[in-house]
Amino acid sequence: MAEPTFYLFDGFNLLHASGFEDPRELTDKLASFVAEKGARGVLVFDGSGEDLSYGPLEVRFAEDADTLLERLAAELRGSERVCLVSSDSAVRGTSGQEVMKLSSATFSRDFELTAHEEHRPMRVEDKLDEKTRERLEKLRRGD
Repeated sequence: MAEPTFYLFDGFNLLHASGFEDPRELTDKLASFVAEKGARGVLVFDGSGEDLSYGPLEVRFAEDADTLLERLAAELRGSERVCLVSSDSAVRGTSGQEVMKLSSATFSRDFELTAHEEHRPMRVEDKLDEKTRERLEKLRRGD
């Protein structure tokens, strides 16, 4: 199957699968993703909020995100190569055969869409063996 030209993202579903806590972090990551792919996308969240555009990514809010995702997939599948990212089997099942479907967990894993984790900086002492650390500690104390 050819590369998708349009991505539909199930917002809260993908948010939880990717490990992000803040929807804005997810939005930034997805905006970069679709831009790098030369595609467009819509990220849909349940609830209310301000609809925004981040380059080729639109963020939309709907009373029922599943219904909006299904409608967009039906509208676009004839003119675009659509990829629906959702773990909701009902949404994926009603989007049509022409639509590529990925679970949120698979998308997060395959496209490395995971929350940034802080790691402790590597220190020189972490790279030294125990014997060398002991000798250096003796030198430091003046033994």
